Amino acid sequence: MTTAEKKITLNGVDMLGLLGVNDAYLNLLEDRFNSTISVRGDIVNIKGVLEEVEIVEKVIKEMVYVLNTSGKLNKSDIETILNLTIEGKEIIGEAEYDSIVLYTKNDVVKAKTPGQKKYLQIAGKNDICFAIGPAGTGKTYLAVAIAVSALKKGIVKRIVLARPAVEAGESLGFLPGDFQEKIDPYLRPLYDALDDMIPSEKLKGYIEKRVIEIVPLAYMRGRTLNNAFVILDEAQNATDVQMKMFLTRLGANSKAIITGDITQIDLPVKSKSGLIQAKDILSGITGVGFAYFDKEDVVRHKLVKDIIDAYDKFNNGK
Repeated sequence: MTTAEKKITLNGVDMLGLLGVNDAYLNLLEDRFNSTISVRGDIVNIKGVLEEVEIVEKVIKEMVYVLNTSGKLNKSDIETILNLTIEGKEIIGEAEYDSIVLYTKNDVVKAKTPGQKKYLQIAGKNDICFAIGPAGTGKTYLAVAIAVSALKKGIVKRIVLARPAVEAGESLGFLPGDFQEKIDPYLRPLYDALDDMIPSEKLKGYIEKRVIEIVPLAYMRGRTLNNAFVILDEAQNATDVQMKMFLTRLGANSKAIITGDITQIDLPVKSKSGLIQAKDILSGITGVGFAYFDKEDVVRHKLVKDIIDAYDKFNNGK
């Protein structure tokens, strides 16, 4: 029999909720298996026969999934997970587990398409990641989830979300209200994503303490952002000067994701899109990655993919 040892790092997991009071749930696992299961901090170490070690790993991942999606775990849950896993059935498959970005108050945020999975890999390997593709492909939503996950795990201490306040068919000057009220519609999609991922009271506290900032791109000038996860959304509407300004804000231990759709540029005709220029200038730099999406990655209403396809055909003269 082949023996094996497996270490699982459980960043951001409630270890008391996972292991139970006085390690009651851990004891249930040890009673069912011959493998040795030890826990130190957020690292679980499993030693034993290879086949059983793999089963124990699946059980623990299933436990994490149930705990983080439902907010609690009990003895009955453990028994169900054990029985299903030993029988070869899974609550969530291994490939799906590896696609999870963030556990939220309602469900999980995960990559759903091959393009999105590649996006996660590129964002994980690079300090700066550009995500370029059509509307509805999850570029912004996943970027926010990646940032929130990094905050929860303590990888960064703050999140800064920025968008260019570019007029798309309406005049900013004629919108009602003061300046903050005028720019809020431009920033609303970022608030919506955060609302899905963080309980409202906690989000309010983060914003009040400036752990999370949502600002127009122009407000980034002159800043140095250390220990931060920085996102620039709708980057096709940043000028070349603004893009360079944004990219040079990055400080020590910081990461950035820049998202945009180069088919929806709202800049004046004479202005250059900083996203298009950055794609050409930065593609060879180590630490800068590019993820590209197409209509197959659309995860909104099924008609969105058809709409994108129809416009592509029209613009190409077909």
